[in-house]
Amino acid sequence: MKKIIALALVLCLVLGIGAMAEGKGVINVMSFTDEVPGMITKYMEAHPEVAEKYDVNTTIVATTDGLYQPALTQQLVTGGADAPDIYCAEAAFVLKFTQGDAAEYAATYEDLGIDVDAAIEAADIAQYTIDIGTRPSDGKVVGLGYQATGGAFIYRRSIAKDVWGDDSPEFVAEKIGAGSGNWDAFFAAAAELKEKGYAIVSGDGDIWHAVENSSETGWVVDGVLNIDPAREAFLDLSKELKDNGYHHDTQDWQEGWFADMKKNGGVFGFYGPAWLINYTIGANCGEGDDSSYGDWAVCAPNIGFFWGGTWVLAGKTVVGTEKAEVVADIIKWITLDCDEDSLQYKWANGTLNGEGGTKDTVASGTVMAMSNGEMDFLAGQNMFDVFVPANQYANGKNLTQNDETINTYWRDAVRQYTSGALTRDEAIAAFKANVADNLDVEVE
Repeated sequence: MKKIIALALVLCLVLGIGAMAEGKGVINVMSFTDEVPGMITKYMEAHPEVAEKYDVNTTIVATTDGLYQPALTQQLVTGGADAPDIYCAEAAFVLKFTQGDAAEYAATYEDLGIDVDAAIEAADIAQYTIDIGTRPSDGKVVGLGYQATGGAFIYRRSIAKDVWGDDSPEFVAEKIGAGSGNWDAFFAAAAELKEKGYAIVSGDGDIWHAVENSSETGWVVDGVLNIDPAREAFLDLSKELKDNGYHHDTQDWQEGWFADMKKNGGVFGFYGPAWLINYTIGANCGEGDDSSYGDWAVCAPNIGFFWGGTWVLAGKTVVGTEKAEVVADIIKWITLDCDEDSLQYKWANGTLNGEGGTKDTVASGTVMAMSNGEMDFLAGQNMFDVFVPANQYANGKNLTQNDETINTYWRDAVRQYTSGALTRDEAIAAFKANVADNLDVEVE
């Protein structure tokens, strides 16, 4: 996820682990960032016997301007010697490749020779990631992730101390109504924070992912546009935030949003998974007297949700070939293995590139149970204590293959409503018109 943010330009790169050697096999990898290709580089370094037999040919097409999906689809449809043997899909569009129009091109993990049911049980993989990676037509797993992206509430300790005299995760969780499934306590806390000059969040985008991914149903049901009541309620939640001055009215991923992560930003918290701490808040927490480093903590959220993640798939053309065993071993090492030599163990403990690296939550609960999630950025708090249970509340059954586009239309309509440019009914009508005009989705 973090590299999507970092790549501002579209990259179309063909990279190799060493020069392509005559007589060696080739494993084709396609991704939208260099994250998974970097993992495969580490795998090859740890398995020289494989590197002697195979080169890795990597194509990276950034998601900028929506170019990755059509590029990947074209490669899968065309097939042939250049078809991807291993490819990646991000949460915003993964269903197209695991359950939607392009799901037929994926190999099942079982067809690769992986005892997937036993491996999932042993690794204690978060259920929502399994649901997303399972193809409905045959009930088989075709993709799994290496991250767990269940969300929590990430907050400033000093602000909690100033407003309530208590900065403990247990206290703050109670103040925002952890586990309640509603926003009542959150808005009561927002009012108290405002009295002391603080915003509870930076913008309405900070609650959107909690709203979106806690809904019972997705944007499309049986081919028809569906506005789940929880998502429709975002209109009212966003307006309440704006009308009461409970946020700074920023837009996520823009400068104002980043600025609010600094010490003097005056914002209490952000909803998000561990990657938001590691790669976004940590990268924008300021320097010197304006640094909020070490002033953060995480607590259980009022609404269970997940945000982001990357799923790893194999092309069905690899099944039955000589390299199928290697492809299976690479995918298993990334998504299912849970010993100390596995990708997930190194990822969780920040040791993939040596000691002292960034720790992250991973798909395997088994790995996180045997790992150390303490972080100086969180004043020594073990983030796994919060994020492991958060993963169990995430719902992976409300996604559709058009989410990336429909979410953009919805967020724009909500902004027009809260700004006063459109009435509530007009905003919903504009949203429906956008979907009807641009997507092959029936609108009633």
